[in-house]
Amino acid sequence: MKRFLLLSFLLVQIQSFAQLKLARLFSDHVVLQRQKPIPVWGWAKPKEKVTVTLAGQKQIATADASGKWSVKFTPLEAGGPHQMTVTAKSEKLEVNDILMGEVWLCSGQSNMEWPVKQADNFKVEKKNADFPQIRHFFVAHDVTMQPQTDLTSGEWKMSNEENVGNFTAIGFFFARELYQKLKIPIGLLHSSWGGSQLEGWLSKEAMLTHEELKPVAQNLPKTWEEADAILDLKTRKQLLKTEVNPTVADEKKYTEAGYDFSKWHNAGSPIGQWDWKGIWMFRGKGFMARTVDIPEEMVGQATTLGLGIQDSFNEIYINGQLVSQGIMEGMRKITLPANTWKSGNNKLVIKFGNMVQFPWYGLGINGTPDDLFVSAKDSKVSLATGWYLMPSFAETHTYNHSSNNVATTIYNGMIAPLVPFAIRGALWYQGESNAGRAYQYRQTFPLMINDWRQKWKDEFSFYFVQLSSYGAYQNSNDGSDWAELREAQTMTLSLPKTGMAVTTDVGNPKDIHPTNKQDVGHRLALNALKSNYGLEVLHSGPMYESVHFEEDRAVVTFDYTGEGLMVKDKFGYVKGFEIAGEDKVFYYAKAEIIGDKVEVYHPKGQKPIAVRYGWANAPEDANLFNSEGLPASPFRTDDWKGKTEGKKFE
Repeated sequence: MKRFLLLSFLLVQIQSFAQLKLARLFSDHVVLQRQKPIPVWGWAKPKEKVTVTLAGQKQIATADASGKWSVKFTPLEAGGPHQMTVTAKSEKLEVNDILMGEVWLCSGQSNMEWPVKQADNFKVEKKNADFPQIRHFFVAHDVTMQPQTDLTSGEWKMSNEENVGNFTAIGFFFARELYQKLKIPIGLLHSSWGGSQLEGWLSKEAMLTHEELKPVAQNLPKTWEEADAILDLKTRKQLLKTEVNPTVADEKKYTEAGYDFSKWHNAGSPIGQWDWKGIWMFRGKGFMARTVDIPEEMVGQATTLGLGIQDSFNEIYINGQLVSQGIMEGMRKITLPANTWKSGNNKLVIKFGNMVQFPWYGLGINGTPDDLFVSAKDSKVSLATGWYLMPSFAETHTYNHSSNNVATTIYNGMIAPLVPFAIRGALWYQGESNAGRAYQYRQTFPLMINDWRQKWKDEFSFYFVQLSSYGAYQNSNDGSDWAELREAQTMTLSLPKTGMAVTTDVGNPKDIHPTNKQDVGHRLALNALKSNYGLEVLHSGPMYESVHFEEDRAVVTFDYTGEGLMVKDKFGYVKGFEIAGEDKVFYYAKAEIIGDKVEVYHPKGQKPIAVRYGWANAPEDANLFNSEGLPASPFRTDDWKGKTEGKKFE
């Protein structure tokens, strides 16, 4: 037994001294980019000589003073499987089942992260997923203050019925179409994070080159403690309109009968994490409150208070009186005796903490709007909306270290370790979290693309998804931040080797995560098939080209019309257009297709000077397509000041 323990100890010691290591991306089943130089890197003992072989090539490197070494193989054609060996004086590593093919970096926020198992028709799709030459590497969420040199986890997974459910859906449908047409291995390097802002994906160096972002970059926190303090101050100023921390005595007043909570954060519905209601990553205790209008006939009856699902310790106050406290798991329905409420307005205040079963969730409530109510025998009052929120700053609290706490930190943890792994290009679906700063996105989005290309020293292809339809169908007089974000995305097409997939027709106005990812992947694939692989396909829907104003109408010319323009509508006429005259007031307009042009006019003969199409968060009526069934991109012909001009990242 002693001998066994000694041998085990020696083995652990030997392993701890073994320092030869490859970057984590170079692991079994990896897909390497064909037809480009192949960088490979890792670590060894300082000044140690390292020999690397791949597909008949041999490269030799010497580790630098920090132990880092790198080699570069000459380009190879598609094929495999190959083996890579890495040899140093004391150790040898092997990587098996390497394929040469096409590698695409998939990045952005939740619509890129959305997995195949949550996309449309998963039961069917997983049975059409047996493609061992399509492989997927998931980069785990990580935020760091300094750029990282390697990933801490991750492995290459082959596409099959068992694995594909966890692949990025857009990436998989893109890859499947490419593979079926090209018969070349496809690697998906998936690095995305739901809800993330673009500024998190930028390097500090890029931010320093941008006039508006430079002050942020110059004052980035150096530690998470410093970052937490900055976020705490920012949150207090946002919610309390002061930098002064409230005391426990101050917060005790929140539950008193006469307290006015109408100046708290107006959340509308309390359902969901507070993170997505404007109180970012706060973890601790908090208060939620609303006024409840109780009809006179309910006062003398026992009532049930429905408060959804929230499993922390709760204190519930009605008109300053503590009526319930404790922990309730599952759906909370609290029985209250007669005369707990008074006729008319009542003040309901609830103090609670982070979710217990799901501590990562923090503050918030689960359930549906129907789970929030006050009911009596024959009547019911909905509590679905009208709620105000306020964290407890006086009691102990922390902040989760997540995607949007500090700029650059996603880049540091999830992009920097990938550089300079050879890729054909990048797929990007992001912008929802930047819609409030859409005008600034005109600059920051191209900045990020150029930043990544400079880091890779490669002007690789960059294809992105224009924001889909979600939210209201407002008119142009109301304005739309999502329309302005789409415009910023469209303007980014001025960069070389870029392409855009328009998806307004496959969105869901009631869900920010439309589940039709197949069409999105297909439209991205069209860009790659056209520009990277030379196939004769129409890769874009109609794009606004020019406008000519006549006396009572506007004639709009489009590019990418294919065999002609068409409408996808059972009524057969064009919708989604608005026109404005000198007064800059917009009116819904009639429109007619004439070849590759659309004539737009108002029935009352108004003289137009501006035309807009699909200018709304969710332009459901927009129905202009080309002959290939690809939707026209929303656009405007004017440059009048929008909703987001002047809004900047801080």
